Amino acid sequence: MKIYVAGHRGMVGGAILRQLEARRAGGEDLQLVTRTSAELDLTNQQQVQSFMQAEGPDQVILAAAKVGGIVANNSYPAQFIYENLMMECNVIHAAYEAGVKQLLQLGSSCIYPKLAAQPMAEDALLTGVLEPTNEPYAIAKIAGIKLCESYNRQYGVDYRSVMPTNLYGPGDNFHPDNSHVLPALIRRFHLAKLNGDASVTIWGSGAPRREFLHVDDMAAAALFVLDLPQATYASETQEMLSHINVGCGTDISILELAQLVAQVTGFEGEILTDPSKPDGTPRKLMDVTRLERLGWKASIELNDGIAETYQWFLKQDTKNLRSK
Repeated sequence: MKIYVAGHRGMVGGAILRQLEARRAGGEDLQLVTRTSAELDLTNQQQVQSFMQAEGPDQVILAAAKVGGIVANNSYPAQFIYENLMMECNVIHAAYEAGVKQLLQLGSSCIYPKLAAQPMAEDALLTGVLEPTNEPYAIAKIAGIKLCESYNRQYGVDYRSVMPTNLYGPGDNFHPDNSHVLPALIRRFHLAKLNGDASVTIWGSGAPRREFLHVDDMAAAALFVLDLPQATYASETQEMLSHINVGCGTDISILELAQLVAQVTGFEGEILTDPSKPDGTPRKLMDVTRLERLGWKASIELNDGIAETYQWFLKQDTKNLRSK
């Protein structure tokens, strides 16, 4: 079995690759194919077509994406919609042209409407207005789902989609300007502790609630869905015309998350909120009934996952992760 993992240097792609490597070490006959962005530009149609024809993988896992937090989404909306659309279109179409019968593409919980009923079930897709701060990214990810659906319907391939909740873990992005909320908080509280700051101010009111899934759980869920018999997947996704949520089924407020990160990092100062900054979607909790019915459930507790991620963060020797 030859498997191409697109985005293997990213947090999710890297976790998936590690689990596939463990399977290979355990005796499975797997040939794993990867390319860095310098070696293969997924936004370049000709490069992707040539690569896919030359390699001819049996399976494709599309974990490559341009991602970021609220600041990055607000600052670079054109890049977020263009790059993600191009990667999805190029990889999915080139896979079909190369005869790839099975593909798994990873999306995001931001595909759901801003005010979707909680927890968000798969059928909430396209039932309301998206959260404005990440609408371009969300539209690109919705397009990815519809690409897979359309190729399944017209060409009879087996292209599946999983929609993860907020992810975190080793390999996360801790950049001060374009990281997601949890790694951003880890960095900020760590630096505040080192600098002896009396307080840390978090964006927004702290009231919005978010669900967080460890990246190793996400990788396990992705491979679980990919391994499902076609008939089983089809029965749970309206004859392969939809997608499957991946989450842990519980959420936490941003303020509570900040308090947890402060505890893990050892910051003992005050936590302040800044209601003048945007909150984003009030609540984002995934309905994971479908995935649990299929037989998969998250296993890594948030406290343990944050502690592990903080230890990974501390081991990085990048200077910018140590000081302001």
